[in-house]
Amino acid sequence: MTITVASSDYTTTTQTPYSELVAKYTTQGPRYTSYPSALQFKQEFTDTNYMQHLDKVGNYAAPLSLYVHIPFCRWLCYYCGCNKIVTKNPNATRQYLDHLAIEIELLSKHICAPRKVSQLHFGGGTPTYLDDAELTELIHLLASHFNFEDSQQREYSIEIDPRTVDDRRLALLRGLGFNRLSFGIQDTDPQVQKAINRVQRTEQIFQLVDAARALRFNSISFDLIYGLPLQTCETLDRSLDDVIALQPDRISLYNYAHLPEHFPPQRAIERHTLPSSDEKLAMILLANKRLSEAGYIYIGMDHFVRPTDELARCQKEGRLQRNFQGYSTRLAPDVLGIGVSAISSIGNCYAQNNKDLASYYQKLDAGQLPIDKGLVKTPEDELRAYVIMELACNLGVSAYAFLMKFKHSFWEKFADLLPTLREMQQDGLITISADGILVSDVGRLMLRNVCMVFDQYLHKGTQSYSKTV
Repeated sequence: MTITVASSDYTTTTQTPYSELVAKYTTQGPRYTSYPSALQFKQEFTDTNYMQHLDKVGNYAAPLSLYVHIPFCRWLCYYCGCNKIVTKNPNATRQYLDHLAIEIELLSKHICAPRKVSQLHFGGGTPTYLDDAELTELIHLLASHFNFEDSQQREYSIEIDPRTVDDRRLALLRGLGFNRLSFGIQDTDPQVQKAINRVQRTEQIFQLVDAARALRFNSISFDLIYGLPLQTCETLDRSLDDVIALQPDRISLYNYAHLPEHFPPQRAIERHTLPSSDEKLAMILLANKRLSEAGYIYIGMDHFVRPTDELARCQKEGRLQRNFQGYSTRLAPDVLGIGVSAISSIGNCYAQNNKDLASYYQKLDAGQLPIDKGLVKTPEDELRAYVIMELACNLGVSAYAFLMKFKHSFWEKFADLLPTLREMQQDGLITISADGILVSDVGRLMLRNVCMVFDQYLHKGTQSYSKTV
């Protein structure tokens, strides 16, 4: 079968107002840090399956990525949908670190010593919940079981709650080898902070950023959220003043997903305090305008970067990559997830650890890896994952590259999607041609929608995802 893509398909202009496009394309969908998403993982996938896949890749020469989940938080942030445990019990971390040690020992038996760790990320929860001695212990534990890369190119990052660190602690983190920081800012307006139970002084954030730069961290990132309770365009505008003044290297601007049926802490947020859809549209337009005027480039999937940032350069060169840790310039093919609820991507499989501490501890005490569920990607999954990641990272997919990789014609394979893609082109989101697909500037803002066209699982439900716009 031959698929003809008309020359008129190069047209990308649209007269449709942006507000109408947002109304049309606003839906719930994945952020595509993986494909398939975690909603497709099955409990039939066991620790035995996982070990088989670990053994297949253990001797690879390619670099390795480690993700370590620290679930503990001192305070409950009402908006948060992460896997977390709010506690001030000092014994909780001791027991957790002891079990991390068991898991690390079990995992290291399957990974050949020469394989270097080019990426390390501590997420949570609040990784800086751990005290100085515990952070030091954990880094030394990892370094004694895995081969840490010793180069300026490595990406060793940690998520920071500004309320849990000071200049001295930042110096400790730098000394432990971290070279990237991600600050959870969310919003700097006092009333919005109070509404989400995350009050932090803006002056402290300024001080910490100055200290981080003095310590020569390679990259400073901010996490922001729009659509929070009591947030308005005026409050967001003032928060953006603060952010732009601080000039972080990267900014993640997430759409708040109000899903109290899935995340009980969100029940503390009264729905009437949330901005309307029209107000949220005005917010994202405002943020895009302000950040663009400040010199930031929107690379897609909620991420803005400075033009000198290596993420911007890699996207321009078609080398940007993405995994559970977000966008990356040096993506390792395999990710080992360590800790409760952590997700691994090994070879052609995904595996997720138990989400509750009791089950996590029980399996490790029995000498088992704490796998709760996972999946083995089918050839169809691999093929669609390639397309989705090319769109998400490099804003286009080459029909020729697809043919060379999978020995299938791109347009013959996805002939049934042409009507949907042509409609997106008519709306100015993409350009389609015999050569493949290119995402437009407007399409960058709706990149998840473009990716969703190629997601074969979405008909099974999207109610657990955040809004795409």
